[in-house]
Amino acid sequence: METNFNDTLAFDCETGNYHTFCPISCVSWLYQKIEDSFFLVIGTKTCGYFLQNALGVMIFAEPRYAMAELEEGDISAQLNDYRELKRLCLKIKEDRNPSVIVWIGTCTTEIIKMDLEGMAPRIEVDIGMPIVVARANGLDYAFTQGEDTVLAAMSHRCPSLDASKVYQSLPSEGHLKTPVVDLPAKGSLPIKAEQGLHGKRETQSKGESNGALLFTKGRDNSLLPISGTTPSLALPLKGSRIGLGTLSGLERSGNGSDDHPPLVLFGSLPDSVTRQLSMELKKQGITVSGWLPSQRYTELPSLGDGVYVCGVNPFLSRTATTLMRRRRCKLIGAPFPIGPDGTRAWIEKICSVLGKEPIGLEEREATVWNTLEDYLALVRGKSVFFMGDNLLEISLARFLVRCGMIVYEIGIPYMDRRFQAAELALLEETCKRMGAPLPRIVEKPDNYHQVQRIRELKPDLAITGMAHANPLEARGINTKWSVEFTFAQIHGFGNSRDILELVTRPLRRNHSLEGLGWNSFVL
Repeated sequence: METNFNDTLAFDCETGNYHTFCPISCVSWLYQKIEDSFFLVIGTKTCGYFLQNALGVMIFAEPRYAMAELEEGDISAQLNDYRELKRLCLKIKEDRNPSVIVWIGTCTTEIIKMDLEGMAPRIEVDIGMPIVVARANGLDYAFTQGEDTVLAAMSHRCPSLDASKVYQSLPSEGHLKTPVVDLPAKGSLPIKAEQGLHGKRETQSKGESNGALLFTKGRDNSLLPISGTTPSLALPLKGSRIGLGTLSGLERSGNGSDDHPPLVLFGSLPDSVTRQLSMELKKQGITVSGWLPSQRYTELPSLGDGVYVCGVNPFLSRTATTLMRRRRCKLIGAPFPIGPDGTRAWIEKICSVLGKEPIGLEEREATVWNTLEDYLALVRGKSVFFMGDNLLEISLARFLVRCGMIVYEIGIPYMDRRFQAAELALLEETCKRMGAPLPRIVEKPDNYHQVQRIRELKPDLAITGMAHANPLEARGINTKWSVEFTFAQIHGFGNSRDILELVTRPLRRNHSLEGLGWNSFVL
């Protein structure tokens, strides 16, 4: 069998099957990210066994998730699902008292047609606690798409904000036009800021409220909203001109005078990584208004018309679609912040959309590449084959090509080409820049045919799911579990070294064993 490389990216689809981990595993990182949540997985004993084994739960640990195991009576519709789920939710509220309960649907709930979306609102009213329903079954979704379904469902619970009334649309040249109003220096009468605020003057009022914002003077000469009006904020009274961005009521990490529309980032990352990415944008004069998911359910970001959103992971296409179509947000289509090249491209795209001139990104990227040179010497000229598992394959392949590796094939369970359009363009650009052949991209690959191609190509490394690692190692192929990239910190400038640490570990291990006279090693 002959393998050819094309001048353009070649796409193919083989079996139509998902050869991945179960998507309910998203519970393992989401319950830790959303600290005041509780996840209830509704499935069979098989689901419970999977969670216990895959997540490595300790005997004495009390994780904020549980299994609602379906028995034969549930499956045959002899028991009352509503009564049982209500009883479990009341027990969860009594024992743990979370801010939200997230129901995770499984394959079984899909097959027996459990109406989780119909029962949740009724139980939510009965117990007085929010219930979010997410379908994370392995019939429709790949491994990491479990998070995608949870975030898409949770986006409907975010507060509403119409930022288009505060910020005008971005013009074609990319510069912002923030509306500005004059405030009186001092005055005894409250100020009435009329709804719409665009080009409208402010009038004095004696306290009447017709859906407008009413302010009065505080002790420190600041404007305070009269009770019952929104938003809750204080404005300085110094006779100066201020931008109406301060009237948005959004969370601000800066001085509250941002000159760009609100920006919300979506994707579950460790808190240390979210701080790093937020600080990188802050250096460019961009304030992140919030993250989806937030650290606490009660702190979900405001969404609506005029709010810009940008993803940090390539498997969140359903969330992106929901944010655009249901919440009327504006999506920034950018490569993903994986590796120095991807992080720089991600920041540059956000800056271009929000009308900012990037500062110092070239130098920052060059500095990171210099610190990686010891790893680059190990991988330069080596070849890699992605069998496909976690939907991070395109971004990782692009980064490894930039490191000097040759990527033979990128297998991926599912790919939304629209959501990953910028990443695909950067992959193609990187291959041409490095003089590397463009890889073949195979969606829903046939594992049998993939193994045949691996035997022919003999790559230096195969990044694969756990099911195929040992058989490939027995055939003399170095492997790395793709699931490790899912749980490792790989985003941002500062974590690029961790990616190469994972990639080079099997190469360094086998090189050391060969030095001892061992020709092969089986995990």
